[in-house]
Amino acid sequence: MIEIACPMLGPEEAAAALAVLASGRLVHGPQVEAFEAAFARRHGAEHGVAVSSGTAALVALLRAHEIGPGDEVVVPAFTFFATVAAVLAVGAVPVLADIDPETYCLAPEAARAAISPRTRAVMPVHLFGQPADMSRFESLCGERGLALFEDAAQAHGAAIGARPVGSFGGAAFSFYATKNLTTGEGGMVLTNDAGIAARLRRLRNHGRGASGLHEVAGTNARMTEMAAAVGLVQLERLADANAARRANARYFDERLRGVGLPRAVPGTTHVYHQYTLRLPASADRDAFVAGLVERGVGARVYYATPCHRQPALRAASARVEPLPETERASREVLSIPVHPGLDEAARQTIVDAVSALAERGAD
Repeated sequence: MIEIACPMLGPEEAAAALAVLASGRLVHGPQVEAFEAAFARRHGAEHGVAVSSGTAALVALLRAHEIGPGDEVVVPAFTFFATVAAVLAVGAVPVLADIDPETYCLAPEAARAAISPRTRAVMPVHLFGQPADMSRFESLCGERGLALFEDAAQAHGAAIGARPVGSFGGAAFSFYATKNLTTGEGGMVLTNDAGIAARLRRLRNHGRGASGLHEVAGTNARMTEMAAAVGLVQLERLADANAARRANARYFDERLRGVGLPRAVPGTTHVYHQYTLRLPASADRDAFVAGLVERGVGARVYYATPCHRQPALRAASARVEPLPETERASREVLSIPVHPGLDEAARQTIVDAVSALAERGAD
């Protein structure tokens, strides 16, 4: 089976983790500090604050900006539920808005329509590795006096022009096992605001400040030294790994027919966390996915049940805008392997399997 994801870990990561274990310094050490600085530098931000997960990064980002009860945050409905859950976790109200049908990212015009007097922030997601339309979001948030946050959990190394994602607003990244850069678990918040960075460091460590006193009610969201050591090795490989993803995507772009292909917006650097196909509305997606699996291709459907239809939202305070493109995408898209571990034989197997099923559907 050609798996949908394949963490690329080698002897360098193992050696880095073992060196930490041998040092006896497992938390609050030089590896975390070095990883924070290097990751922030790579993404054009002044400060990086490492935490225990991508979700912890989202929650800390919101808390550091004092987003809380009575506030609304505009988010896409077509994303992993952590985006919405983080807003709920701080007591704020997620406002679920629609996506652009080509990029699957939050549509700026839908976000604009969703803004109310209670809105404090807009948080686009760089979904599947494609950057959202950040220039329009910057204009919108500047015009309306709103905070702009980036959920960059799937977009390590992505960029708009020469500007990396993570440099447009406060940004949250995930280092979960399947991400383009992994530490096993972990996350990072990026910011250009020194005051916000200081708050983040307190929040991740039980609210403890430089005095040793607990200045706010924080939590334990610390990243371990082992995770940071692995992250530093992974960061050195990120450019090559993303280049391999883009090469795999070009291979599929040139050979696949009969299905909708992902669109890399001109002027952006798509990092293909996922390579997401779109089937005709008349196609049987479940049968298509089953056919791929039968042919040894580990296809996966992401967000068949979008956030606004998740059971957790039934008892939560949320506002749902019209979502026609979200609903359509949730019925029609599926993802195929695009990770750097694919060799020529695997890529051809994927092309043959998708082509055979697409041709059968056209008959």
